[in-house]
Order: sequence, then structure tokens, then C-alpha cells
Amino acid sequence: MAQVEVTLPKMGESVAEATITTWLKSEGDTVEAEESIVEIATDKVDSEVPAPADGVIKEIKVNEGDVAQVGDVIAVIEAEGEGAEEASGSDQEETTQEETAAPAPAAASSNNGSATAPAAQGHDFSKSDRFYSPLVKNIAKEEGISVEQLDQIDGTGQNGRVTKADILGFIENAGAQKAAPQQKSAPASASQPKAASQPEQVKPAKSYGDDVEIIEMDRMRKIIAKNMRESKQISPHVTSFVEADVTNIVNWRNKVKNEFQKREGEKITFTPIFIEAIVKAIKDFPLINVSVDGDNIVRKKRINIGMAAATPSGNLIVPVIHDADQYNLVGLSKKVNDLANRARNNKLKPEEIDGGTYSISNVGSFGNVMGTPIIPQPQVAIMAVGSIQKKPAVIETEAGDTLGIRHMMYLSHSYDHRVVDGALGGMFVRKVADYLESFDVSRDI
Repeated sequence: MAQVEVTLPKMGESVAEATITTWLKSEGDTVEAEESIVEIATDKVDSEVPAPADGVIKEIKVNEGDVAQVGDVIAVIEAEGEGAEEASGSDQEETTQEETAAPAPAAASSNNGSATAPAAQGHDFSKSDRFYSPLVKNIAKEEGISVEQLDQIDGTGQNGRVTKADILGFIENAGAQKAAPQQKSAPASASQPKAASQPEQVKPAKSYGDDVEIIEMDRMRKIIAKNMRESKQISPHVTSFVEADVTNIVNWRNKVKNEFQKREGEKITFTPIFIEAIVKAIKDFPLINVSVDGDNIVRKKRINIGMAAATPSGNLIVPVIHDADQYNLVGLSKKVNDLANRARNNKLKPEEIDGGTYSISNVGSFGNVMGTPIIPQPQVAIMAVGSIQKKPAVIETEAGDTLGIRHMMYLSHSYDHRVVDGALGGMFVRKVADYLESFDVSRDI
């Protein structure tokens, strides 16, 4: 019997550790390769770690609630067969929420009696709102089950997830619309006692009185608080403000929004238009698209725009549109809608919250006129866009100045004064406003 180490996989460029939130298997449980065995949480997104080999969990080394570093051994599996050791170590880094290169074991015999069926084409799991483990994904591909069929299966796993038993039941029922509900197994958790530790010094409980309610921060709120505090300590923040006339954009969107929704099946919001203007301005002022490493300024060639999104719990998450300059307005609209929807449903992948080079926060969606956003590290700037309001404004015409009702909006640009001076920070936000004000009302979409 060979022993295979389960290590905490790499989950993104800037992610070094994760909290073990829930063990889905206990010591002594039998597991199969690519079957999810533990849920983890980072400061960016929640995820699962699959088993690297078939076998029995011999030892769980990190308890629920504890923090592990990338590469740490979190469990040991006693596996059968030669070369099982090869499944551990660096190979584990490639398996979190992604399909592995190796084919999955044959899930069931196909109708024609062959061991496996040809893999189905077009398995784009990003189009589904549900989470599927790597094992379930591989079985679906091997057996030619589409994502649409997977979405119809009643999952008996935790939070309604589709398990291996569920998908095999679907296959055995010859593609029935829904698999027969199966007996849900007892919830698995780490049954081993926590390792003995040195007694902690207990601080005297603070008394708040009887007229208050004490609410403990959840894990995400603690992470946000830590990140915001560190950003203020790292970057000397300066904020510049510009008021932009976005009447052309409002009129254009009112003209095309119904046609767009009918054609594309989703709404077009103002956010992708703002992102498009920011991308253009970054190309004009590339020193905004940088980070700081000691005494070095690291200029980024890719333009990856982070968009702050509020979750139902009230916490904040920042999904990233990678290579935003490669999308047209329709593409940006679809990307914004997709990331925002999955952020609200906690369906983002680690790589979709990593690698941002500049960010935008739409405080106007909460009815705020303007804001002073905090820079997400290691970026050096972020823009907040306020609510669009009708205001009387002076309009310059060939016949002279006149008063009119215009749609106005404040842009707030916070930047790191270590590397972005007032001239660059101010010119950048002014350039974004210029692009918004010169929006072509005759533009096709």
C-alpha cells in the first residue's frame, strides 16, 4: 500500500494560504481519484480540493478552521497500485476546480457495450451556475453528457451538488430528464480530535452593556477589514474628482437597451461603457497600469479591470475582466453580467479574482453621488463612478451659451501618491470623462 500526500494546491498568483473550512471525508473513508474531499477558502474565493488517487484517507493533518500554506500536506491517502506516489505533490496544483489532463476512470458501460463513449463536444462548464467537481466533469465528458443535462440532475451532495453516484444513476436511467433521488449520505466531517495545543491566554470579556448587540465578523468581513487597513498603510491615498456630462450615453442606452436585451437575452448597463472608457485612458496613460515592488515600478502590459461587486451578505468581492482591451462593448457587457451574477452566487473561480491591474467601483448603483474608494493592492489606482443625475448646466453652442438639463456624473479617482502624482492622476480621470462625453450617439451595437 502506497501513501499519497494531499497538498494544498496553488490557487492563483497572489494566493499563498487557505483556510480549511469543511472536510467532506473523514479518516477511514474510501475516496476515488478526483473526488472532492475538502472545502477551502482563501481571501479571494471558496474552492474544493480533489483526491489525487483512489484509496482510503489514512490521516487528516489540518483541522477545520486552521490555515494551511500552499504546498502544505493536509491529508494522507493510503492508495493501492504502483506509482501512486506520483499523484501527490506538484500534480495536485493543477486540479482545483479544473479538469485534469488524465482521463477519468470509466464511469459506466455505454449502450453499445464499449468501455467508454466518445467525449462530447462543447463542455463549457462556465455557462452553468452550478459547481461540478473534476470527477463529475470528466465522467460527463467521457459519457457524452452535456452541461444542460447535468443541470437537470438532482444533486444529493452537500448544497445540492451532483455526486458521482448521481451522475452514474443518470447514466443507468438511459438519459432520463432527472436522476432518481438517492439516499443522502450522512454529512461527513473530520471526526478526529484536534491536536493538543498550548493553553491560550484568555482575555477578560469586554462589557458593552445590555443595550447593544454583539455581531462577530464573518470570515470574509475579517479579510476585507485586513486588506483595507493594509492598503491604507501601504499606499498614501489621494483622490481627484471630475464631473462628466454623460447625456449622450444615457440617450444612446435608452435607444438600444430593449433591442439589446431582445437580441442578446441580457441587459446592457452603464458599467461596460465606463470600463471601455477607462481602458482607452489606460492606453493613453500606461503608468496608471502599474504596481510597486520596493523601489521598482512594474508596468503591466495586460489591462485587467477589476469590478467591485457586492454579495448578498453585504461583503465585497472584485472579479477581474482579464485583457479587457480585447473585448468590444457587447463582449464587455456579457463579461460584466456574467461575473456579477456569479459573484452574487459565490460561483467565481480563483483565477477570476486574480491579476487585476486597475479597478472600478460603481457607487452610483447605491444612489451615491461620489466616493473615495480604497485601492486594492498591489494596484495603484481605482475609480468610483457616482449616480447619474439630471442637473441644469451651461451648454456652449455656436450661437452662444445657453442653459439646459443634462445628465451629470462624478468620477472619483483614488491613486497611490508614491508613484502617481496629482498631474497624472488628475489627467487620467479627466481623459476618462472626455471619452464618456464624446460618446457617439449614432454608434451601432
